[in-house]
Amino acid sequence: MDLGLRSPNGFLSSLSDEDFELIRPYLRTVDLVQDSVLAEVGEKLSRIYFPHRGVISLVVNLARGERVQVAMIGRDSFFGSMSLLGGAESLVLNTAAVLVPGAASVVDIERVRNAAEQSGTFRAQMLRHALAVYLQSQQTAGCNAAHTVESRLARCLLQTHDLSGGNKLYITQESLAQMIGARRNSVSLVASTLQQADFIHYSRGHIEIIDLEGLKKTACECYGTVKSQYDRLMRCHP
Repeated sequence: MDLGLRSPNGFLSSLSDEDFELIRPYLRTVDLVQDSVLAEVGEKLSRIYFPHRGVISLVVNLARGERVQVAMIGRDSFFGSMSLLGGAESLVLNTAAVLVPGAASVVDIERVRNAAEQSGTFRAQMLRHALAVYLQSQQTAGCNAAHTVESRLARCLLQTHDLSGGNKLYITQESLAQMIGARRNSVSLVASTLQQADFIHYSRGHIEIIDLEGLKKTACECYGTVKSQYDRLMRCHP
């Protein structure tokens, strides 16, 4: 079986033939509709999402109504890893909403749990992805506390580009503010600055990345750190 053609999702394509067969018969494809909520905090998660295209945002809801993104899930991973580690209850730890529209394979969480119980290699691969999401959320917390709005926005745009696989992003101003933990007026000002530098083209709900290298020079260290952590984890094999 050609692993590259098996699935457009990185986690699924990384599995051995034997491990993939444990869940293959149960996979089905769904659309990821922009701004749709896939799971709320405290809910019992029933499905695991493996994006082909698009990006899922994991968001923390604060008491005064603020919503701040703590991690993003794209075509290289899956949503539901942290809930899988929670045992039989499978409670959702962060609100999950579609940041960039696309499509995903979905499967009932019990099918994934059964596969992990049957195969040590499947379980190890799943745990590495869960750790990658956890490390990303830690880095994001530090980034939002220490770095400028401009560098944070550049970082998030680069991550979104990598996870979605496209230069044209459909993201609302409200979602951009959640991504970097900033007010909408700050996002508008910084996006205009990046546009004036010819790094992006920005209009209402639409961003086109024009100069990736320019964005990389503007972004903080966290972009490279998250990327290197993920690459290091995925190079490990059980």
